[in-house]
Amino acid sequence: MTDSGDGIAELLRGAGQAHHHAFAATNGEDPEWPVWYARYLIPALPELLGLSLAPDVLAEQLRTVDGEHRAKAPSQDWAEYYAAWFLSRPSP
Repeated sequence: MTDSGDGIAELLRGAGQAHHHAFAATNGEDPEWPVWYARYLIPALPELLGLSLAPDVLAEQLRTVDGEHRAKAPSQDWAEYYAAWFLSRPSP
């Protein structure tokens, strides 16, 4: 993975840990997790990607990449898959 991909994957892992702690009482159950992650990621992810993202757009992208990851590569590390997915998106 590239340096930027590693940075994005690390940011995503940090979001995962923070989400786990925030929702420990519900054993991580959060049907609106993409919205939570988007709010967490929005201060840093757009800069790493070199583009601007609105939180609602990022939340929808997280839903999409999660579905693709589960369908296409469930055994692959989720953060690395997501990072590669985001880096492969065309710039607006």
